[in-house]
Amino acid sequence: MRSDVIHTLLVANRGEIACRIFRTCRDLGITTVAVYSDADADALHVREADLAVRLPGAAPADTYLRGDLVVAAARAAGADAVHPGYGFLSENAAFAAAVQDAGLVWVGPPVKAIELMASKTRAKELMAGAGVPLLAPVDPATAGPDDLPLLLKAAAGGGGRGMRIVRELVALPGELLAAAAEAASAFGDGEVFAEPYVERGRHVEVQVMADAHDTVWALSTRDCSLQRRHQKVIEEAPAPGLDEALRTRLHEAAVAAARAVGYRGAGTVEFLVSAEGRPYFLEMNTRLQVEHPVTEAVFGLDLVALQLRVAEGEPLPSPEPPQPSGHAVEARLYAEDPARDWQPQTGALLTLEVPEGPGLRLDTGYTGGDTIGVHYDPMIAKVIAHAPTRTEAVRLLARALERARIHGPVTNRDLLVRSLRHPDFGAARLDTGFYERHLADLTAPGAGDPATAALAATLAEAVRGAEAVRSTRPGGPAPARFGAWRNVPSQPQRKRYRSEPDGTEHEVAYRTPRTGTPEPYEIPGTRVLAATPDRVTLEVDGLTRHFTITADGDRVHVDAADASYTFTALPRFTDPATHTAPGSLLAPMPGTVVRLAEGLAAGVTVEAGQPLIWLEAMKMEHRILAPASGTLTALHAAPGHQVEVGALLAVVQEDPAATPVPVPVPEETA
Repeated sequence: MRSDVIHTLLVANRGEIACRIFRTCRDLGITTVAVYSDADADALHVREADLAVRLPGAAPADTYLRGDLVVAAARAAGADAVHPGYGFLSENAAFAAAVQDAGLVWVGPPVKAIELMASKTRAKELMAGAGVPLLAPVDPATAGPDDLPLLLKAAAGGGGRGMRIVRELVALPGELLAAAAEAASAFGDGEVFAEPYVERGRHVEVQVMADAHDTVWALSTRDCSLQRRHQKVIEEAPAPGLDEALRTRLHEAAVAAARAVGYRGAGTVEFLVSAEGRPYFLEMNTRLQVEHPVTEAVFGLDLVALQLRVAEGEPLPSPEPPQPSGHAVEARLYAEDPARDWQPQTGALLTLEVPEGPGLRLDTGYTGGDTIGVHYDPMIAKVIAHAPTRTEAVRLLARALERARIHGPVTNRDLLVRSLRHPDFGAARLDTGFYERHLADLTAPGAGDPATAALAATLAEAVRGAEAVRSTRPGGPAPARFGAWRNVPSQPQRKRYRSEPDGTEHEVAYRTPRTGTPEPYEIPGTRVLAATPDRVTLEVDGLTRHFTITADGDRVHVDAADASYTFTALPRFTDPATHTAPGSLLAPMPGTVVRLAEGLAAGVTVEAGQPLIWLEAMKMEHRILAPASGTLTALHAAPGHQVEVGALLAVVQEDPAATPVPVPVPEETA
C-alpha cells in the first residue's frame, strides 16, 4: 500500500484538542498549522502552532464549521494532511471527502464508515446484523405505560442535544416535538427515535484502533457514567467493577462493530450497561474521544501518533495491543457554576496552575491571562491521574485539583473534588444518575474556613497598602487613607468581602500596631506568623496554615492547602445605584437571545416559574423564568440581541391577587 508521509498537518479544530495534537506532531517532527476565528486570534493553539490561518468571523457556523474554508486554509498553508480533532467537523463525511478530494491525507476513518455511523438508527440496524447487543426500539405512536420510561434521542449528532427522558405518556407528544426541533437546529436533521430508558445504567465504552491491514485493537474499557446534561464530567479506565465475561463481551462487540464498517483509525464504541450487567450498543464515535488520555495512560500509548501512522498507510505496531497497567481517571474542568443549573461562565482566566508530578497530566487550551469567551464549549482543561490502583489514581487526582490555583470565572473544580471523594464514587457505584441524586449535597457550602481566608486577604492587602505608603513616604509607616477617610493605625480597621459564588459576606477587623505588621482584632486563638502582599502564614488554634493571595482589581483569590476562595471587596457604604427593581430579569451570562415565549409583550400576565426568554451561550440554551406571578411591565429582549451579563431583559411586577393567564410556552430545547 502507498505510504502517504505527513510533513505538515492542519488541525481543523481549536483549544485543548488542537494543542494536544500539536504536542505529538512536535515529537514526530511534523510542521503544524492552526486555524482560528477572530475570537481565537490570540488563543493558545494559535500561539503554539508553526503556522496559522484566519477564518473570518467568530461564530462556529462561520468559522470552524466551514469545511470549504478549512480545506482552503490547508492548501494555502501547504499542509498535506488534516486532523479534525473532536467536535465541529470531526464526524462530517462530506468534509472528510472534501479533504481527500483536495489531495490531502485525512487523519480519520473512511468516509463510508462515518456515513454508516452518522445516523444512530441506521447504525443500530447495522450493529444488529453484526450481532452487537441492542435495546429494542419503541414506536412512539404505539407506546404504552409498560414502555415507560422512554429515552428520545436525535438520530444525528450527540452531546445531549435532542435528548429527552419521558416518564408520563401525556408528555410524550410535546417532548417528541421539542426533541425533533432541537435536533433539526443542532444537526440539520430532525429525526428522533425512542428506546427504553435504562434506570441507573452505566455508560461504558471501548476504545478501538484499526489499520488497513486487518488489525483491530480493543483497548480495554472506559467508564463515563458521571455526566451532566448527558455530557461527560469524569471518566476512567478501565471501567471498574466489570466481571471478565462482560469485559470480554464488550471487547468482542466493539471489534465486531469496527469490522462491520471497515473501520480505520481511532474510534469509540459506546454501550449502556444495565444494573444487571447487560450491555446495549449506544453508538460509535468515528473520531478521537475527549477522554482518550485515560486509555493512553493505562496502555502507555500515544493514540494521536497511532492515528497519524495509520493515516500514512502503516500497520499498527503489533497484532495485539500492549498489556494495560494501572488505573487512570480524568476530570473535565469547566468554567461553569454547577449550583446554578450548570451556567457557563466567561471572563479573564487570571491564573491556571495545576500541580505537576509523577502520574499527573494536564491537557488544556488556556494559560493564565487568556479569556474564556461566549462562543465555544466552556471546558478549560482536562486533568488526568494515573497510578497502580484505582484508589491511588482517584486520590492523586482529587488532591491535584484541590491544590490547583484557578483564578477567574467560577469553575466546577470543587464539584470535581467532592465527586471523586464521594463514597459512591469511591466504591465504584456508578451510573448516569449520579449527579441527579447527589448534586445538592455536592454543591452545598463546604466545610472550609472562608472567614480565616478573608482574614488572610485583609492582612495581605494591609501589608500591600503599607508598602505603597512607604514607597511614597520615605522614613516609615504613615496612616493609611481610604477615600476621604483617615484611618489611625492603632485603631481597628474593618474590611468587608463577599464570597464568590455563594454571596456570603464577611467582615474582618484588624489593626496595624507600630511594628508595622497588621494583626487580627479580637479574634482569639489566631496570630500572624508572617504577612506579605501575596502570602500570609497564620497560627489558628495551634495549627500553622499558609495562604497564597492574588489580587485582581476588587477581587481577591486566596489559596490554602485544603481549599480555595474568591472574594469581592465591598465598599464601606452601599451604593444605591447597585440596586435593581424587584422582579427584574437579568442576563445570567453573556449570550444571544434566541427566542421569547409566544405572545410575550409588555402588559401580559405571567406565572411564577414560567419560561419567558431563551438565551444561548457557550453551546447551550438557558431559560429565563418569571420570578413571580404578575404582569410583565417591561421587555428589553428580542431574538438576535447580544446581551452582556447583568443586562436587564425584562421586569415582572408581582400581583399576588391576579389570576394569571399563562402565555403559551414553546417546549424547552436546552
